[in-house]
Amino acid sequence: MNDLKRIAIFGSTGSIGTQALEVIAANSNKFSVEILTAHTNDDLLIQQALAFNPNVVVIVDESKYTRVKDALQHTNVKVFAGEKALEETAAMDCYDLMLAGIVGYAGLKPTLCAIENGKPVALANKETLVVAGDIIMQRAIEMRVPIIPVDSEHSAIFQCLVGEGRNKIEQVILTASGGPFLGKKPNFLVNVKRDHALQHPNWSMGAKITVDSATLMNKGLEMIEAKWLFNLPAHKIKVVVHPQSIIHSMVQFEDGSIKAQMGLPDMKLPIQYALAFPQRIPSDFPRYDFKKPSTLTFEEPDLKTFRNLSLAIEALHKGGNMPCLLNASNEIAVYAFLRNRIGFLDISEMVERTMQKIKFIEKPTLQEYLDSDAEARNFAASLIEL
Repeated sequence: MNDLKRIAIFGSTGSIGTQALEVIAANSNKFSVEILTAHTNDDLLIQQALAFNPNVVVIVDESKYTRVKDALQHTNVKVFAGEKALEETAAMDCYDLMLAGIVGYAGLKPTLCAIENGKPVALANKETLVVAGDIIMQRAIEMRVPIIPVDSEHSAIFQCLVGEGRNKIEQVILTASGGPFLGKKPNFLVNVKRDHALQHPNWSMGAKITVDSATLMNKGLEMIEAKWLFNLPAHKIKVVVHPQSIIHSMVQFEDGSIKAQMGLPDMKLPIQYALAFPQRIPSDFPRYDFKKPSTLTFEEPDLKTFRNLSLAIEALHKGGNMPCLLNASNEIAVYAFLRNRIGFLDISEMVERTMQKIKFIEKPTLQEYLDSDAEARNFAASLIEL
């Protein structure tokens, strides 16, 4: 019983968290669930806690604390509430691996707490590295804490680099599906509504990341994340559009050889890989069928139409707090778009204006990152017409 790997799932009711629990349920001889956290989805958190009997659950929305506590009062599960409880729980010693699945900037502080506590992190929250990648990776190195990427693209690069420690990377190539609007021009995109943007052709994801995929911001955030995860200069990180989503990313080495990681688009595969690393464990996930006629195609992204990607590339090259400003304004813009407050093309407009407006800091402290984030959010919110 003691050799089970104890998992803390931060963001257990989201897309990554629910799929991680499916992986754990299918491998109950290898993993146990120690911590579950949710922002507002108390119903699902209660269901998960009853099914997996964790040590601790956290509901961030304090108004739902009593309901969760009452529902679990006949169990041994400890129930906490509030944002501070996320950090305190991340600092506990009762787990072996954190799965960081909280969406957006909210995942930063708990992830940092886990690292400070010497806990390995399976990172599904790309914004943590986008906002403060230098600080996070520096602390991970100092604490000798492994950070294992869960994003399918970064997991692919990570897998391609296993055994290549001393070999120089010429470039990493992140693949993008192109989202639901591949090939469309601004005259089409100006009329796009929430429901169109949420229809992703290949992946099943939460609303925020699906919109980011439609604007190609997701790929821009991934470029910035790749810089920190793999310690790469900006010019070695490229994006290619690959609509079939079978090749998840590639690494080209200095001899010209390219390694690619392939598989069907299923997030459970990189989740399982991260949870079980360094072992690969069996799965019953569907397999890619080479007998089926299928063509794998690649094309350059359209940076003129999908300006979010070019803004992210600009932030990647500029560094400092610019990726933080990009991320914060994008979170506000996507939130507004999902509530039909702004149009699809307004997202890029808001991000660009925020990046131009808020003061650039070349080497921010953690506090300056937090301040930049707050300033960018306030400014972006002020651009939404009431």
